[in-house]
Amino acid sequence: MEKQITLSREVSFEGIGLHSGKKVSMKLKPAPIDSGIQFVRTDLPENPIIHARAENVTATLRATTIEENGFKLFTIEHLMSAIHASQIDNLIIEIDAEEPPVADGASLKFFELIKSAGFETQNANRKLIEIDRVYRIDSDDKRFVTILPYNGFRVSFTSINPHKLVGIQYQDFEITPEIYEKEIAPARTIAYEKEIEQLKSMGLGLGGTLENVIVYNDETWLNQLRFPDELVRHKILDVIGDLRLCGIIRGHVIAAASSHALNSQLAKQISKSFS
Repeated sequence: MEKQITLSREVSFEGIGLHSGKKVSMKLKPAPIDSGIQFVRTDLPENPIIHARAENVTATLRATTIEENGFKLFTIEHLMSAIHASQIDNLIIEIDAEEPPVADGASLKFFELIKSAGFETQNANRKLIEIDRVYRIDSDDKRFVTILPYNGFRVSFTSINPHKLVGIQYQDFEITPEIYEKEIAPARTIAYEKEIEQLKSMGLGLGGTLENVIVYNDETWLNQLRFPDELVRHKILDVIGDLRLCGIIRGHVIAAASSHALNSQLAKQISKSFS
């Protein structure tokens, strides 16, 4: 049996939120056995705890939001992705705002931060989510995400975008810490230039810059890509983060144009089955 893991020491990170544009400080701390992933809002009276669980997802517009007892956090998926890939069971995340830092729009900085802290093996067996049947979520416009039994953790994703610069992209990765760090963690979030003003009018993307978002217009990319297929790699990053809300998974995820909404519905379906 695999043992539970937490951090060996506390580490911290500062930045601004992708959507809020607000300054935020965050500390990642070792946590006790069976405590899971807990966010602590240190900016609020009594420091309320919000557990990173599928049943706490309340919104999925351009990001994944969790809420508990009226307290919320949004855009948690990049941090949760790094936590999932690092195979951390128990973690306390103290945060003084309602959104984690965007860093560079990917999860590499979070992954490296966790790695720098080191890992402590705990004296308790890990509660793996070992997929034993097919789970699937479909949308009306033929998007879907499904997960199948598999001895490991694997994600196969097809991204579909009608724009000539993007098009159809496909990637398939076995998710190990080494592969994740090299092939997935550097992939940044994406935006279409014509959508940016609309997003800002909705109070979204206020912290977005060409340093943390890859942006394209009708003719070209406005910044240099890290991968020719950076979009689909970021989609894989997102699904890894969204599914961590039901636990550390052993299974094969297959998705076509999936979204935070579909990913979170799948996480809730799995979580309900294993509760």
